[in-house]
Amino acid sequence: MRRRVVVTGMGVITPLGQSVAELFAAQVEGRTAVGPITRFDARTFPTTFASEVKGFDLGRFLRDPQRYRNCGLNTQFALAAARQALEDAGLLDPARGDRSRMGVYLGSGEGSDEFPVLVRGLAHASPPPESPGPVDPARFTQFMLQWMNGPRESEQEMYTPAAHLAVEFALEGPNLACQTACAASSQAIGEAMDLIRSGAADVMLAGGSHSMIHPLGVTGFNRLTALSQRNDSPQTASRPFDRDRDGFVLGEGAGLLVLEELEHAKARKATIYAELTGYGSTADAFRMTDPHPEGRGASQAMAQALADAALQPADIGYINAHGTSTQANDATETAAIKAVFGPQAYRIPISSSKSMLGHLIAAAGAVELIITIMALRHGVIPPTINYQTPDPACDLDYVPNTAREARFQHALSNSFGFGGQNIALIVSRFSS
Repeated sequence: MRRRVVVTGMGVITPLGQSVAELFAAQVEGRTAVGPITRFDARTFPTTFASEVKGFDLGRFLRDPQRYRNCGLNTQFALAAARQALEDAGLLDPARGDRSRMGVYLGSGEGSDEFPVLVRGLAHASPPPESPGPVDPARFTQFMLQWMNGPRESEQEMYTPAAHLAVEFALEGPNLACQTACAASSQAIGEAMDLIRSGAADVMLAGGSHSMIHPLGVTGFNRLTALSQRNDSPQTASRPFDRDRDGFVLGEGAGLLVLEELEHAKARKATIYAELTGYGSTADAFRMTDPHPEGRGASQAMAQALADAALQPADIGYINAHGTSTQANDATETAAIKAVFGPQAYRIPISSSKSMLGHLIAAAGAVELIITIMALRHGVIPPTINYQTPDPACDLDYVPNTAREARFQHALSNSFGFGGQNIALIVSRFSS
């Protein structure tokens, strides 16, 4: 008989709150965290706004935050969210349980740690102020190659946040990281579930952390024409499924969940928030920056998750959409949902957390799954805010602008990433 996996702890750091309760209350109220960028002077950028985490202090969460003073926000956000999740699960004490059976699977990516290195490289390749001129590409390349091949700061490595979590919280089991762009934290959760199902671990701390609100991140997404440029009205810029959407809003944060084998959780009388029942993972194999126009990979991931959970399309009572507010994603995700759910698609409430949070990139899926679990437990579906003008290509029920009471047994959460990664996760109301 397959080992069942349940969620026994959750923690978040987000622009809408630094606890699960704060985040969910803000989502239900339809509040937005979007505003002008304060992290750097963005006045000359095509996009001048983002969804920033304000007032973050690692000292609120750790007794010795100075150990991580040289770490970037990717690591610091992950540590804070992990502390919340493990405390919530009753597993913070390193003497509690067999730590060799407890592991980490973290989705992350490039972020706040790399930008200072690029600044140093540009300074190295620039002429002196008294003799202004262009940057020397050869000198810049030389600097970057020396940095990459030399004794690099460990904080630049994408696996470092996961390693810090293992050390800080004495998690001696499998320690893994994945970097599949906007699908990373959802993929980490799905793969962590499979590790528990296989018997390789009893407990996995899984999710993601990411911060790209810096000049390089904003410039990169602007170059991809992925960001909204609604600078005159940033709070209404993230408008998933609306006809007038023009791109996503860059956010940041972390979401971590404690996944646990059911009998292990029951033996220690843990609180069970939900059961993780389905996981689907596919690749579009189409184009690096665009989804498949028919949503083929996305629909296959959802179908896989349904099969994994042994559910029918009619069993799903809510979909937390990837819903980025880009023209391509929202139309193809809608098409993919229709392909999987058929006429039932028109009866399922669908909403996008990104309408309020912005896009947390590698951390998005984990935070959105936590919101989905809270909706399942409380019987309230957060809305898609800023939905004003219907799009004929997006004609489903997106729970526009106002939260909705609804009782359901199973919910699906989608995460799709640049490069064509598609992840679908299903959570279910726990029943023994």
